[in-house]
Amino acid sequence: MKTSKTGSRVVLDTNLVLSALVFHNGCLTPLRNLWQTGQIYPLISQATTAELIRALAYPKFKLSVNEQEELLADYLPYCLTIVIPNPPPVTPPCRDNGDVPFLQLALSGKADVLVTGDKDLLVLAEIFNCRILTADAFLAGFDLINEE
Repeated sequence: MKTSKTGSRVVLDTNLVLSALVFHNGCLTPLRNLWQTGQIYPLISQATTAELIRALAYPKFKLSVNEQEELLADYLPYCLTIVIPNPPPVTPPCRDNGDVPFLQLALSGKADVLVTGDKDLLVLAEIFNCRILTADAFLAGFDLINEE
């Protein structure tokens, strides 16, 4: 069981995961480094994983099935799978119902933070029972620059 891990329990929205996986030298590459080094443990659920798999297949990424599988293999083994209870935890009203699974995951998985660029989630930061941060704000909390 993976409960002995000591890194931060983090919910990453799909767009951030896609950026970290697809754009190898992009501004979100540090996220990938954080999960690969065990400094963070992304939380996933059946719904959030299904969304990621769907998104990797979008034609705009031009990824073959093998490439999609390789990217998933660079992410899923580092994640902690959370089973969302039935009924799911109550979340604050959200403008986009597609974002509700991320809120439910954060609550069910006892996440330390939900990291997103989604304005519909960011507006809930003041009222949600888990910190909600942008990727920039989240990454600023880690020493990602060469130490002096």
